[in-house]
Parts: sequence; C-alpha cells; structure tokens
Amino acid sequence: MSAIITLAHREQYERDGYFILENVVPAEHLELLRNEVGKNIDAMDARMEEMGVENLGINVKGSRYFVCALKEDPESPVTKFIYSDLMEQVTRATLGENAYLFFEQYVVKAAEKGGDFSWHQDSGYVGYAEHKPYLTCWVTLDDVTEENGTVYILPYDRAGTRDYVPHVRSGSNNDLVGYTGDDAGSPIIAPAGSIACFSSTAFHRSGANTTDRMRRVYLPQYSSEPILKGDGSGQLWSRADPFIVNGERVRFE
Repeated sequence: MSAIITLAHREQYERDGYFILENVVPAEHLELLRNEVGKNIDAMDARMEEMGVENLGINVKGSRYFVCALKEDPESPVTKFIYSDLMEQVTRATLGENAYLFFEQYVVKAAEKGGDFSWHQDSGYVGYAEHKPYLTCWVTLDDVTEENGTVYILPYDRAGTRDYVPHVRSGSNNDLVGYTGDDAGSPIIAPAGSIACFSSTAFHRSGANTTDRMRRVYLPQYSSEPILKGDGSGQLWSRADPFIVNGERVRFE
C-alpha cells in the first residue's frame, strides 16, 4: 500500500506523544473488526453473570467493556488486521526496526450509559518505569465524537512530562489515575476507520457515551521489545508476538 505516514506525523509523535490517521483502515478490515464485537461482549456478560458480579477488572456490565479478541488463527479477522501492511507502516514509523504485539482488546462504550475513563498512561497499567514506552493504536470502528465518549489526549508539554508516572487506584470502577490537573485534553474527533496512534506515556482519558449507539474501538498495542513483569520473575507481562525483527517483517509477509 502507498505510504500514509509523513514526516509531520513522525515529528508530532516525538513532540506530543501522538498523531492521528483519518480514514486509513480498509473497508474490508473495518467490517470484519465490527463483526467480532458483539460475540466478545456477550462472552464477557456471560462470565460476569456466572460470577454474580457487575464489575470484572475494569469492565462494567452494560456500560463499558475491555475484551480481548485475538485467536491463534492466521485467518481470523483480528489477526489479519494486527499484522497487516497498514500496521507495519504504523509500527515502523513509531517503534523502528522491532515491533512485537504486546496486547489487544476491544474498547466499547454502551449506548446512553457507557461510562467515562480516568486520566492515565497505558504504562500506568504495566505499573513500573523500567520498560520502554510502547505504542497504542486506537482504531475507530464508529465515528467518534465528544458526545459518544471519544478519547482526550494531553500532549507532552501540557502534561508536564513524557515519562512514566506512578498511578493510584481510584473509584468503584477500578480505574488507575495518574493526572489530576485542570487541563481537559484535546478530543479526538474522527470518522470510523481512523487510527489515533499514541505512546504509552501519553496521558489520555475518555468521556461518557450520551448517544443512542455504541461507541466501538479496537485497540492493538505494540512494543519494541518484550515487556516483562516488574517482579523479577522474567515472565512476560502480556504477549511478545514478533511482527518486525531487526527490520524484517516476520509475520504474514
């Protein structure tokens, strides 16, 4: 595919910690990713019902969902997108010569009651400073607006840091919070099929969904090296599936 990432994108990522690519996800991939959402939400609801709980981790039944979808199948829609030519361009531009799939999930806010999400760095959920910042790709499956709970980002200069900050657990929804300042952040207003690419040390939050439709996002994350747990065990924090190694694409060339 033709190059979509410009020098301006690279410079903004270095300066601010993020950039946005509008209307870049091929229509086929967009539809396939949308088709996977419902079954994953149903599975999470069933799990919470079986446990007799309304909250599981940071999931809130009927409100907001963070559900993994990756299947160990090279033909699955999620796998095809994660290791697509598009994501090769994105990861090379942000991470360089090495890219590993670190984590993936759908992030969904239910219609009219999808709750907000507190200020945090994604690295705050890893929970320790000794890892290289990784890449979050916030892939919009619907048009995103302030009304349906889009994400707000703090550029590095407005956050006052580009480094990992310790977070604290807050509220009934198990959110981690790392920023308590007054800056409301810059909202990402973008059509379906766009990608907000941001560093794991960029602060962001999201608002509530006040519309009558779900707000759906798919979120793959990539690291430049395997990320280990911070307890000295040598175990992976999540995944480290190689995509690009020493400049060579090793998955689905």
